[in-house]
Amino acid sequence: MGLGRDWAEDWVRASATTVSEHRSELIKLDREIGDGDHGENLDRGYTAVIAKLDGLAPDASLADVLKLVATTLISTVGGAAGPLYGTAYLRASSAVGGAETLDGEGVVALLTAARDGIVARGKAEPGDKTMIDAWTPAVDAAAEAAAAGKSEAEILAAAADAAEAGAAATEPLVARKGRASYLGERAIGHRDPGAQSTALLLRAAAQTASP
Repeated sequence: MGLGRDWAEDWVRASATTVSEHRSELIKLDREIGDGDHGENLDRGYTAVIAKLDGLAPDASLADVLKLVATTLISTVGGAAGPLYGTAYLRASSAVGGAETLDGEGVVALLTAARDGIVARGKAEPGDKTMIDAWTPAVDAAAEAAAAGKSEAEILAAAADAAEAGAAATEPLVARKGRASYLGERAIGHRDPGAQSTALLLRAAAQTASP
């Protein structure tokens, strides 16, 4: 049956909810190794997204939903997170194209495009202690699940599981990008807030895809 516009809207609304619920956690993580505004910025951005989502045209497509998220986050979220997540959603929108629904391969293409957009914007690599350390294992796990013939919900669940493990795996890393890189070895022992928010957003994607 695949995942269509309704799923995309449900994902966005669930993302806004989980970002709000974990706002303080993300602020705390970012205060430890960054400037402390990750949770606040994302919460403000998704609140703006939901306000615009309610006014989306009835005939808007799945890609239109993702593009709305992209443009809203870019215009409302400061720091690095807005441009990075905005680019992710924009690339995901392009990958979806005119498809009304996504099958397993479509889900992997969406996640891959989002990850590649973040890489292109942030120039980060796995091991840099950034959100890429959650996105890359998520994409790899999604591709593996799709190749095994898993359902769209199972593919997203595999991606979410891998993102959570990837976020946890940033704790022993020395940051090589962003403000955290100024801390050197003092960043060791702290989880990257971008990797953690990635895990939250992908878990929301998986939960809203579940039957």
